[in-house]
Amino acid sequence: MIYDIRQTTICTYASPVAHARHVLHLTPIDRTGQHVHIASLQIVPEPSQRGEGHDFFGNRITWITLVDRHDKLTVKMSARVAVDETAAPEALTTPAFEAVREEVFAIAEIGKMSPAHFLFPSRMVSLDPEIREYARQSFASGRPLLEGAIDLMYRIKADMVYDTDATTVTTTPPMSFALRRGVCQDFAHIMISGLRGIGLPAAYVSGYLRTVPRQGATQLQGSDAMHAWVLVWCGSATGWIGLDPTNAKPASDDHVTLAIGRDYTDVAPIDGVIVVSGSQRITESVNVIPVH
Repeated sequence: MIYDIRQTTICTYASPVAHARHVLHLTPIDRTGQHVHIASLQIVPEPSQRGEGHDFFGNRITWITLVDRHDKLTVKMSARVAVDETAAPEALTTPAFEAVREEVFAIAEIGKMSPAHFLFPSRMVSLDPEIREYARQSFASGRPLLEGAIDLMYRIKADMVYDTDATTVTTTPPMSFALRRGVCQDFAHIMISGLRGIGLPAAYVSGYLRTVPRQGATQLQGSDAMHAWVLVWCGSATGWIGLDPTNAKPASDDHVTLAIGRDYTDVAPIDGVIVVSGSQRITESVNVIPVH
């Protein structure tokens, strides 16, 4: 499937910003099953300095410096991305979760997608005991890892309410889990916390869903904005498998990957430092349109 993607992100400030330095994760990445044909960022006001590169996990980043006073920052991303249709492995054929847990703790390789990076607490994802016990209910002794992860995904979908007003980008997994409400970021963080809590590697994915559902399908939650889901490591033979707890479905060619990290803070679309007083507000619009 080939998509034309358009995203507009607008930061508005209560008072003019005197100086700003930002790191942007707003350009899709090439990865297995996904190829970026073309991508560009338009930034207003024009940065005085701008650079392109990659972070540790291989995500594309743009760093900018703004020295002109401004009360609004607008970033427009345009891209054409091809996503392959891939079938997830049969859940029952994946190793028992105990075997994967033993394997990952013996891994010495520390490349960008080594499961070792996605096993421990991170800046926003603690190993909360209540979430750990909740996740453990999906992993009876000897259960194939992917089968247990899919069961956990379905339970999170059933037990959580999708509510765009309940949380913010700074809400931690224990807070949203206690509320049983949140958005895709919260669903993903809860699932990651639960899996890591029982010794299983899980990564955070920032990206998009197709805007227009397939014929006969229902609208996916999160399709009108940036979306988040989870990668679960199912052992070296199977590798990473994407699961979307917000929609209770495996990641497919409906999903376009923007960036991968340990949690939201690794892949925040706009991060950095600004010199300003007062509040700020971020709005975004996203369109992911199939190219026929």
